[in-house]
Amino acid sequence: MFLSIQEMKKEYINEILMWRYESPYDFYNSEDSEEDIQEFLEGDFYALLNEQNQIFGFYCTGVSAQVPSGNKEDIYLEDYIDMGIGMNPCFVGKGKGMEFCERVLKDIYKRFPNVPIRLTVATFNQRAIRLYKKLGFVERDNFLANSAEFITMVKE
Repeated sequence: MFLSIQEMKKEYINEILMWRYESPYDFYNSEDSEEDIQEFLEGDFYALLNEQNQIFGFYCTGVSAQVPSGNKEDIYLEDYIDMGIGMNPCFVGKGKGMEFCERVLKDIYKRFPNVPIRLTVATFNQRAIRLYKKLGFVERDNFLANSAEFITMVKE
């Protein structure tokens, strides 16, 4: 599967904000709000397009990939590059997660050589956690945010 990485554009953002996941993953649904649009535009976000120029997913790094409540718990003090991802719900559950994540990791390593990577995931998302473990991530910290439990996972 070929995935090209593109700078985030307003047209991509508008489509991404319309994505709707099935329960319990609807936790990841975004609002189509000016605040969410600004977060995508001002953060370090990239879109991944497939061969048909469909938005397959996106990723972000840095503060954009962190859950703000984790800062209150001093979760993000260590020197890692934080990674966040979102996959188009049309492609979720079809065995494409490994390829998608490998492509994202390849790009992050190109942009940030020799820097360990950290991600944050809701603990209920066991499907993602299994994938991240297969990619070599290990669980690190747990914390609560807005009545949801999260863990950080790191890849040294």
